[in-house]
Amino acid sequence: MEIETSSNTINITGNIKSINDFQNIKQSIDVLTTQYKHIIINIIDSLSITSSVIGYLNKLVLKDSIDIRMNVGNEQLLHLLDDLNLIQTFKAKRG
Repeated sequence: MEIETSSNTINITGNIKSINDFQNIKQSIDVLTTQYKHIIINIIDSLSITSSVIGYLNKLVLKDSIDIRMNVGNEQLLHLLDDLNLIQTFKAKRG
């Protein structure tokens, strides 16, 4: 998994599957949240997302009032977010 950030946007390529991936994502987003209250997350091609990442993003939206917009490249991951009723929370769409 690789992460690139640019202003308030984070691009994630590769599969999100390990604790290390979670820590890297959290660290990158933590830096962005010090400057921005609106963050765009582009998950380019991951088939899944770990529960720790979901929990962290949920906390950002519900507790810290961070506006997240998620663009998901993989249809299977979008269906997973839909099954977990997170489409509206993360403003997720195919992209």
